[in-house]
Amino acid sequence: MSSMNRREFLQILAAASAAGFALDARSVWAAGKGDSLYDLKKFGNVHLLHFTDCHAQLMPIHFREPSVNLGIGGAQGKAPHLVGEHLLKAFGIKPGGIEAHAFTYLDFEKAARTYGKIGGFAHLATLVKRLRAGRPGALLLDGGDTWQGSATALWSKGQDMVDACKLLGVDIMAGHWEFTLGDKRVLEIVEKDFKNKIDFVAQNIKTSDFGDKVFEPYSLREMNGVKVAVIGQAFPYTPIANPRWMVPDWTFGIQDDNMQKTVDEARAKGAQVVVVLSHNGMDVDLKMASRVTGIDAILGGHTHDGVPQPVIVKNSNGQTLVTNAGSNSKFLGVLDFDVRNGRISDFRYKLLPIFSNLLPADAEMAALIDKARAPHKSKLEEKLAVSEGLLYRRGNFNGSWDQLILDAIMEVQGADIGFSPGFRWGTTILPGQAITFEHLMDQTAITYPHATLTEMSGEQIKTILEDVGDNLFNPDPYYQQGGDMVRVGGLQYTCTPNAAMGKRITDMRLHGKPVEADRKYKVAGWAPVAEGAKGEPVWDVVARYLRDKKTITPRKLNQPKLLGMKGNAGFVG
Repeated sequence: MSSMNRREFLQILAAASAAGFALDARSVWAAGKGDSLYDLKKFGNVHLLHFTDCHAQLMPIHFREPSVNLGIGGAQGKAPHLVGEHLLKAFGIKPGGIEAHAFTYLDFEKAARTYGKIGGFAHLATLVKRLRAGRPGALLLDGGDTWQGSATALWSKGQDMVDACKLLGVDIMAGHWEFTLGDKRVLEIVEKDFKNKIDFVAQNIKTSDFGDKVFEPYSLREMNGVKVAVIGQAFPYTPIANPRWMVPDWTFGIQDDNMQKTVDEARAKGAQVVVVLSHNGMDVDLKMASRVTGIDAILGGHTHDGVPQPVIVKNSNGQTLVTNAGSNSKFLGVLDFDVRNGRISDFRYKLLPIFSNLLPADAEMAALIDKARAPHKSKLEEKLAVSEGLLYRRGNFNGSWDQLILDAIMEVQGADIGFSPGFRWGTTILPGQAITFEHLMDQTAITYPHATLTEMSGEQIKTILEDVGDNLFNPDPYYQQGGDMVRVGGLQYTCTPNAAMGKRITDMRLHGKPVEADRKYKVAGWAPVAEGAKGEPVWDVVARYLRDKKTITPRKLNQPKLLGMKGNAGFVG
């Protein structure tokens, strides 16, 4: 859990500045002493701390933000669909500084080596304690995707994360990937580990037979004399994006009508502040905020968007703040309300990046993490290969980590084409860094990891691409059902995101030749959602490839040709 001391960090900053990297070393150094970056003065009387989508990352890591996050239709040119310089300009963030590194991909490798790793629960714990010390009664909210994403979380069935969140002091939680541990395991944790400690809330999960609630829809708390309701919103499309058989007796969905009823009920019980702890994805949250009234703020997750300031959405009865707090334990959102005479008079919001070199590790959390990792230490630290290039996963179409997985499953399984899911979680590897087994598991640790080899016709391949494309690029957010575009290896194609459903994918080619609709092709993939699927775990397939190669050359991304995206603020060509 070690990190460099302040003196060493200052020396690195000074050297980087001398080398011409645009850094404000003085302000960063001040932040290390707690009187700048993390000096957030108390405001108001209702305090909410929010993290989401940490994907079981207990240790500090590197994580590159996307260079492709396309906004389609009414979302074009608006948060969260802003990347790079567009994002900096929209939120008034100085280029080249520590916040520019936190929120964008710009100069990523150089900035990552300068500022060091982000996140880690021991460093997050220090920040939470510091903020709580000046904010009496502050609630810590966990937006979900917490129990999945690492080797130790998979092997412990989420127990390492459950223990860490209890120690962190989480008060209220929503969910998504948690459900891929299966309904029985989720209920076991909620009913035993969380009992009288953490409220697991979801207004939109009901039994499929009688429509009974599975979890409490909201938690009603009192803070400094103010009643606060936190309503849970689980990922609406869990049974579509993930295996249905893991939650066979539960229904999900967006459920605007039930959300309105829940808001009204909470208000009737005296709630002066109503917030939604959401795992909808930010575009869905923005639409919900325009349709459901009486919500003061939506603290959102799922799409991993680090958005520096809330979007204010007007509706028929007021306004709602919509936020999204990034991923991988990289950020902590702080929302302060000033409530007077039963109404919110003002607010302050700050999304704080968590730099492990600027926040000392909390000793108690560090000990808990070390204990959880100790039995697996040798396996986690096995060096599989060395990467000569940057390996990252994030973006609408592909990342170099995804490309490496595609290259591996295609070569090992002898396939013409490869498909890899459009997952957004997974740590980043810098050039020259060893790829360990832990790093590989950060990309692949799921409960349905089977590698597959399937014969598909050209027509079937196009249908798959069209379906996933519509999930991502449908102009109505309520029809967007999951992650990013399926990553494709071997196959070249053209994509027109603004086109109508069924007409986005054209000019599919394999080795320069047009893909024939009725011809069969060997397609390698992994993560099948069908019950009873079999196959070797994908991490074993990729690990063999890495051990054999020993040195991984920079990946050439297999990206589609995009049409109609010129000038889109969510795209860097």
